[in-house]
Amino acid sequence: MESLIKFVQDEFVTKNELPQFSAGDTITVYYEIREGEKVRTQFFRGVVIQRKGTGASETFTIRKMSGTVGVERIFPLNLPSIQKIEVSKRGKVRRARIFYFRGLTGKKARITEKRY
Repeated sequence: MESLIKFVQDEFVTKNELPQFSAGDTITVYYEIREGEKVRTQFFRGVVIQRKGTGASETFTIRKMSGTVGVERIFPLNLPSIQKIEVSKRGKVRRARIFYFRGLTGKKARITEKRY
């Protein structure tokens, strides 16, 4: 049964060509929004909290601050409405899922940038 699911995912799910990113990176996701007949592009810029899943069902969570309220959004990696993803900063974190980031405020909420 699992091989059948894997076959269907490989054949019918379109894969987007996206840059490499991981938890701690600051990225901007450009995606389409359809409102009736109109289509417009909107972006969501924030820090990647986690990447979850494998293959066609992989998702990633982004967190941004909107005023004093934290907003999180989960995107499937193979979502057809994603136009592009830009990586602004590469963050240096020691964990794959940085849920502790939700509780930090002020200067503690900064993520140091990786040096190359």
